[in-house]
Amino acid sequence: MPAHALAPLTPYLSIAGLAFLYYRRIRRSFGRQQWKPRRTMVRLCLLAFVTAMLALAACLLPHVALGVAVGAGLGTALGLFSLRHTHTEWVDGCGWYTPNPWIGGALSVVLLGRLAWRWSQGALTGGMAASGQQASPLTMGIAAALVVYSLVHVGGLWWRMRHLRPPLGRDAPPAALG
Repeated sequence: MPAHALAPLTPYLSIAGLAFLYYRRIRRSFGRQQWKPRRTMVRLCLLAFVTAMLALAACLLPHVALGVAVGAGLGTALGLFSLRHTHTEWVDGCGWYTPNPWIGGALSVVLLGRLAWRWSQGALTGGMAASGQQASPLTMGIAAALVVYSLVHVGGLWWRMRHLRPPLGRDAPPAALG
């Protein structure tokens, strides 16, 4: 299919891709989840990168710096609060956790609502959105809260599950003292 034939579909495909990503993200906020160490480490690295990019955006766009800083502070507090209300267990050699559904779900809804508001006002279209001239401190603060919340929660969950894991030789008989 030629590239010019895909041009009219590009907005719909990008919205469908974002909707799928948000569906996956919101789905991880509900019910018992299996802990996967490799996926957790990849997620931690990605979240650390995005956090660094938000900090860079705060430096390059000084009018959003306060929003990013306040959002990061709120995200840290919510991440720690959420960790306190996340149940973890180790069953049959697998780690399981049950996240607090209200905190992650509420942050996702707030971000989606803010992005929908900005989109309905036309702020995400045209060249000004790409150049950062219309960057909103509120939107960047909400994004920072969500990203830092996820970073703190995933990092704390990784730390908790690593310490909860039973030692590898736990079921083995003790070695004879010679």
